[in-house]
Amino acid sequence: MFSTTPILSYLPPRQLLLCQNASSLPSRPKPTAKATKHDKPLGPLPVSPMNQTPLLVLPGLPHKHSTFKKTQDASTFDVIAAYKTFVSDPDISMPVAAMQSLSELIAQTEIATMFELMEAVKDAATRLKRHYSHNSVSLSAGCEVFYQFISSLRDFGQDFEGFKSHIIAAVREYAQNTKQVKDTIAGNVDAFIKDDSVILTHGYSRVVVNALLISHRKGRRISVYVTETRPRGLGIKTHEILTKAEIPCTIILDSAVAYTMDKVDMVMVGCEAVVESGGIVNAIGSCQISMIARVFNKPVHVLAESYKWTRLFPLSQYDLPTHNDHILSFDLVSTPPTSGTNSPLPGTPRRHHPVLRTSDSIPSLLFSNAPPKLPPSSSSANSMSNVMPVGQAGRNPEVDYTPPEYITLLFTDAGILTPEGISSYLVTMSLRSESA
Repeated sequence: MFSTTPILSYLPPRQLLLCQNASSLPSRPKPTAKATKHDKPLGPLPVSPMNQTPLLVLPGLPHKHSTFKKTQDASTFDVIAAYKTFVSDPDISMPVAAMQSLSELIAQTEIATMFELMEAVKDAATRLKRHYSHNSVSLSAGCEVFYQFISSLRDFGQDFEGFKSHIIAAVREYAQNTKQVKDTIAGNVDAFIKDDSVILTHGYSRVVVNALLISHRKGRRISVYVTETRPRGLGIKTHEILTKAEIPCTIILDSAVAYTMDKVDMVMVGCEAVVESGGIVNAIGSCQISMIARVFNKPVHVLAESYKWTRLFPLSQYDLPTHNDHILSFDLVSTPPTSGTNSPLPGTPRRHHPVLRTSDSIPSLLFSNAPPKLPPSSSSANSMSNVMPVGQAGRNPEVDYTPPEYITLLFTDAGILTPEGISSYLVTMSLRSESA
């Protein structure tokens, strides 16, 4: 019998919470579920439990309401289509959708051995990351969490089908409890949101929006500035949700952050990933917002689910896996992509033209169905109607790296941490994993 501990149920040591100097780490805490002689510790990436009740092992358990055709060959399973289906749910983030897609692979293919399973998962994860190479950091974190989870459950005895069913059930339950993760984070940050606070946020983050809505429901009077966040304009989505809830909210230009900062009490952002340095990867513009906030002596708080913690240690913006030679390149001639496709220029990576997920909603004021027009030469033209040509938008990064020195606190479902604390924990767990 293999372990029935809930997926990734280890919390960061409490000694790291709100600790500026975490030079030593205690031993890893024991799992909350009843241990068996076959139990092994779960992977090095820490994610808090959503439900402490041990999962039931149900042999042959398929995914409920699965719409994917069962196939014998894992290499023919359409993991991209599965991912698109899961990520279309507005409550499901990219890492969780990645875990669900890999779980669906196990459910819908005839995998008979542990070696085949591990190879199939690695191959599917590679296909996912290659397809979404323009913004793969958050997706990679989910793939890494899933791989570490199944790697920790190798002692399954003779019941391999039961082992696969356990993985499927664990991921399903984890996905169903993502709302509880966001509510936990909202509870952690609640004491930091004072009455009459003015908050600046960047783009659209489910966990940030949820925290603001909960604070508003508790009777707190808050006002929000949100950046437009070009080129995808995700700040407009945040504005629509908050104004619908009757929270005063104003969209500001990305270039107006410094102009606005003096009116702000705090900066509150989500992220795509939390990296080993204690910094974050988030929508482009996050780094400069955090740098401006530091100049104005404003706190920068990051709200992040712990499944976004990843083993990545960037030294600069150009160390991110999303960077390529085309970003910020100079070309004398800009060749537009083929109409109706996202095909890149000959001999260049797919990322050269913006590839947007099907779940993303693009405001019409940014990109219309008609081909983008170059800015008019007339000085009397309305500058607000100008849009960046698609070819030029493709030369810009979608995410950037914010170093830990510009971050005040990270609010997670595992607790409230400083960048130093989370960095110490992730680096130590990485070393433990490599030495195991």
